[in-house]
Amino acid sequence: MLFNLCPLDILLLLIGSFGIGFSKAGFPGVSMLHVVLFASVFEAKLSTGVLLPMLVIGDICAIKFFGRKADWKHVRRLLPPTLVGIVTGWAMMGLLDDGKFRALVGGIILTLTMVQIIRSWRPSAFEHVPHQAWFAIVLGLLAGMTTMLANAAGPVVALYLLAVNLPKWELIGSSAWLFFVLNVIKLPLSFSLGLITPSTLLIGAVFSAAIPIGMMSGRWLVSRVPQVWFNSILLAFTAIAACRLLGLF
Repeated sequence: MLFNLCPLDILLLLIGSFGIGFSKAGFPGVSMLHVVLFASVFEAKLSTGVLLPMLVIGDICAIKFFGRKADWKHVRRLLPPTLVGIVTGWAMMGLLDDGKFRALVGGIILTLTMVQIIRSWRPSAFEHVPHQAWFAIVLGLLAGMTTMLANAAGPVVALYLLAVNLPKWELIGSSAWLFFVLNVIKLPLSFSLGLITPSTLLIGAVFSAAIPIGMMSGRWLVSRVPQVWFNSILLAFTAIAACRLLGLF
């Protein structure tokens, strides 16, 4: 698999791997970019198996840089419904062929992109969401299903942490720990579906070197660049790519 990649594929995977680190450093809108790039190189379902071990590496790096800032109350609140969502997503993956899965991933990414755009343009739209159990349960279930189906739950989790008014650095630290736990749990499930193989692990090992570079770059930029403008540009390209996954053009 690795030796069949063309120069364009290699470039896209390098950008996507860099984006993994960048997204873990506080730019959740970027998380959909590497999902789209990897899905454009591999089959949509197979790309999740390539990405997952790389995401675990990104989580470990994020914990090292930001883990001390985690707000454990919100991590514990989200974890149970998210685990239920992961199991639900795992069951769905065994029932969908690659064409349907590709369309589902595109729909998920496009929907989350719209959520991110609303967050960027009108943050007040989520300021008055009640801090009640049902909100954590609903978003936790959605995050679990999305992370299992498409490795794209970053915007969902960020939406919850934004709604509870978590400061930026606590948001990044809490996300780091939550996704580390979730992604480690997902490893045996993806292996059971045949999505993690020696070939996918080899690709991950080769391209993971770009992850800490992306994270250090994101760490430097997160306090210097207006995140709303940065994410808006990336979200526009991600929406276009998601429409392509849906077969709209």
